Amino acid sequence: MLIEQNVEALIFASEQGIRVEEIIFCLQAALNTEVDEAVIAKAIEAIKRKYDDELLAIELVKINSGYQFLTKKSYHQVISQLQLQRSKKKLSQAALETLAIIAYKQPVTKLEVEQIRGVNCDYSIQKLLEKELISITGKADTVGKPLLYGTSNLFADYMGINSISDLPLLTETTNATNSIGNEQE
Repeated sequence: MLIEQNVEALIFASEQGIRVEEIIFCLQAALNTEVDEAVIAKAIEAIKRKYDDELLAIELVKINSGYQFLTKKSYHQVISQLQLQRSKKKLSQAALETLAIIAYKQPVTKLEVEQIRGVNCDYSIQKLLEKELISITGKADTVGKPLLYGTSNLFADYMGINSISDLPLLTETTNATNSIGNEQE
């Protein structure tokens, strides 16, 4: 079997983006042969070229340091209709706010999130943990050793970004009409 078909099969079968290191590990374990990173890079480029064909609806994309097959942007309107049908997985406004705070302030405790939002966040944090958009990253070195939360790898996939640094800066999203008082104060 050719390496290219095996790499394509691994990317297709992966629920999330698959990293080059994972591809190498799987191929070496399954084929009992040494696999070079350059060979994998060449196979990935060949697969990308193959799916660049405008007659195909999917493409190979690098997201969050991994590779994944995604629908091409020209089909997003059709796919959005499917998303509407399956809107059960949609995040509530409270969950989105909680997720945004965790993404920008991570690692952060539940108490810190609640202080920013001004309301109890137990339910939102539980739902975000269930959806695997956030994860427990450790414990704080404060009294009671509260849990620290941060975004998961699935968060980057969900948001379509490669890393947290791809999030817009808070200054880019701040609206001057929402401010109170003078800047000199």
